[in-house]
Amino acid sequence: MKKKIAYLGTGTWAVALASLLAERNTVIMWGRNEEMISHLKEHKSHPKLPGFCLPDSVTYTTDFEEAVKDAQIIVESVSSSGIRPVFQKLKDVRKTFCPIVITSKGIEQNTGLLLFEVVSEIIGEENKKFIGCLSGPSHAEEVIKRLPTSIVSAAFDKEIALLIKTIFSNEKVRIYPNLDINGVCFGGAMKNIIAIACGISDGLGFGDNTKAAIMTRGLHEIRKLSASKNAQPETLNGLSGLGDLCVTCLSTHSRNYRFGNLIAEGLSPQEAKNVIGMVVEGMYSCVSALQLGKKHNIPVPITEVIHGILYEGKNPQDAVKLLLSREIKEEHL
Repeated sequence: MKKKIAYLGTGTWAVALASLLAERNTVIMWGRNEEMISHLKEHKSHPKLPGFCLPDSVTYTTDFEEAVKDAQIIVESVSSSGIRPVFQKLKDVRKTFCPIVITSKGIEQNTGLLLFEVVSEIIGEENKKFIGCLSGPSHAEEVIKRLPTSIVSAAFDKEIALLIKTIFSNEKVRIYPNLDINGVCFGGAMKNIIAIACGISDGLGFGDNTKAAIMTRGLHEIRKLSASKNAQPETLNGLSGLGDLCVTCLSTHSRNYRFGNLIAEGLSPQEAKNVIGMVVEGMYSCVSALQLGKKHNIPVPITEVIHGILYEGKNPQDAVKLLLSREIKEEHL
């Protein structure tokens, strides 16, 4: 039986996932940008995903209440900074809740909360059983072409994790349930910071050896800091950790990697962000991750270097040299 799914967000990832959901359900996409909603209504495609049309079972609206009314499942793909106001709006218009799927990846600044924790705080501890997430190595450009993809669903409640698996899976998309929602979401947030570092490294011409070192030490940094969020370290060796790190650091589809490349070319962070034309989550999350590291006295050298480049005006060449001049200690995994 078809379900009514409310999709909050209209970015490329939202369009890719909505197209999956619409194979067996009716989907109503909500966005606050009237120009984007008009474009989707007219063309049934996203301007950054040319050549692909969404099915007729997807409709579009700027009316939030219309989107979420009677929805049996709510899925979000908004920015880290936008998730709190969006779910406050949801709480204001709905008195009862249904399964909620978080697909955005990030850590809220100043609070250090993962995005599912933000939602839980807003809708109440008694309703957190409805919250799940979807994360892992998955570019919208490939999912929408139905190229083989494996990702992870996580939730507080096993039934919600299995529901997410069921509604998003098809013959090309494999979804593995995992009840470590902290680890799944933390890996997805942190990998964006490391991808920016890899983009800068490649842009400066440092080569594959350097990038491999950044990725490996980046994973170590993620694992260390994950203790502050009670994540299971082994989760970060899987699809939502190492898998997502690889796809984000190695692909030109990655906006965080491309953003780093543009920084290396001499663009300012704002100029690079304007060229990308979409949210660069690593730019937001590196502030949150550095705050977490300082709060828990956990060194995060790669994150610190990226923060210095993006927010303190440090020269990328000098920042990388500083990173490489750190004292060498025995490798611990």
